Amino acid sequence: MIRPLLWPLTPLYAAALATKNAAYDRGWLKAQRLKWPVVSIGNISVGGSGKTPLVIAIADLLVQHGIRINVLSRGYGRSSDAVERVDTTGNSERFGDEPLLIAQAANVSVYVGASRYAAGLLAEKEQPGLCVHLLDDGFQHRKLARSVDIVVVHRSDFEEALLPSGSLREPLSALQRASILVVRKEDADLEVRLRQQGIEVPIWWVERSTQTPQNAGRTLAFCGIARPEEFFLSLKADGIDTVATQAFHDHHGYGKADIEQLTDAAKAHAAQTFLTTEKDSVRLSLEQRDALSKVAPLKTVKLTARFLDETAVLQQLLAWLPAISDHPV
Repeated sequence: MIRPLLWPLTPLYAAALATKNAAYDRGWLKAQRLKWPVVSIGNISVGGSGKTPLVIAIADLLVQHGIRINVLSRGYGRSSDAVERVDTTGNSERFGDEPLLIAQAANVSVYVGASRYAAGLLAEKEQPGLCVHLLDDGFQHRKLARSVDIVVVHRSDFEEALLPSGSLREPLSALQRASILVVRKEDADLEVRLRQQGIEVPIWWVERSTQTPQNAGRTLAFCGIARPEEFFLSLKADGIDTVATQAFHDHHGYGKADIEQLTDAAKAHAAQTFLTTEKDSVRLSLEQRDALSKVAPLKTVKLTARFLDETAVLQQLLAWLPAISDHPV
């Protein structure tokens, strides 16, 4: 969404961004370097491009081939400033919803901290031996050196303006800095648009799918993610009978009033099931889950990303990471 009233501030943001990038590109600022290789996964817009399922997919792919990994994350919105490893039995308020989800879904060690370098040092201290760091949401975090920059491209990136009048963290031209771009299978037409912009970076194609519960009946769907309409449309495409929807802002922390709003709506629409995303699920406390379940069962929709050519993806990753390039595939 473009916010016209903030247009006057966009040139100031663009100037500051260009200055920062020039400082790193020309060596005036030096990125901190960890002992182990870093693979960054990021994007150029604020939220909603599908980074988290991609981090999990890359983690699964590397682990399946015997490569030890961990994930480094800022932990957006967390209440703690501590640099620490995510406890999978912990809560999203302490660790952040995305780090907690990644730790649970990928079953790998996830380290959080405002300084991803400090998080990486802790990982290297706790996990002796060769390992690969996956840097979550790292494209703009140039303070940390990386071996590979993987950038997710969303269709909306072509329509948005720079912050603060739009949602772009960087202009499309910044994609030239990437090692690889990731585009959804259904967005194949974006390749032509990228090439028209002079962006010749190679592309990995992914197929995203949702796993929805069977026999959900009349459903109230709710979520607090960047693009709630995509979630609701995916339920419709899967044949879910959605009788009501409720969207909250991204990373929303659920409170008592929210749960009462959802239970009241479920009763009013005679909903038989609550459906939400995995990211929202980790933000709900046991008490909140119990309160919803007294009205209707709470079920989670899992979103997964799959590479169309996993062999090529793995081979390219190994080629970019000299320290593990001799690992058998």
